[in-house]
Amino acid sequence: MLRHLPNAICVLRIVLTVPTVLAISRGEEVLALVLFTIAAISDGLDGYLAKRNGWASELGRILDPIADKVLLVATFLACTWQGLIPVWLAAAAVARDVMLGGGALIYRLWFGRVEGSPSILSKVNTTLQIIVVIVAMLNAAVSVVPSVLVTTLLVVTFGTTVLSGIDYARRSFVSAWARLPAPRSS
Repeated sequence: MLRHLPNAICVLRIVLTVPTVLAISRGEEVLALVLFTIAAISDGLDGYLAKRNGWASELGRILDPIADKVLLVATFLACTWQGLIPVWLAAAAVARDVMLGGGALIYRLWFGRVEGSPSILSKVNTTLQIIVVIVAMLNAAVSVVPSVLVTTLLVVTFGTTVLSGIDYARRSFVSAWARLPAPRSS
């Protein structure tokens, strides 16, 4: 029964997205910050439990990235709508996630099961995106992070978003190329 706990935590992360986005849209930054932080912590917790206890599952390998994308895309869009995150960063983050999702679907349909795990760069990017949302909501609530640090964070996050998208496309292309059948000799 406990082996399903990581998957239940992923579902909880998806469920927490709705009240988080509603809180952002209502200007309830403190509530949004608390809900988002719980959801963000759950991202690390489910992976830790799955790996530590051997509870990894095929469903979890699908559900975890979906839960991450749902949470981050929805909160990025809500924060952008409220003027908390710049449009250029949200556009890059959403475009990257659409590319990753679409690319994974195409790869699955044409080449079979998607193998591999997220790169270090992708993990750094996800972490930075989480920090951007937290800082945006924190600054909206109490304005404590200096603007120079916010600007630096936004630019670095944009850079890792673009680079991790390029890296994902490169890795997928190499993997797909390796799965193509060898040409027949005449």
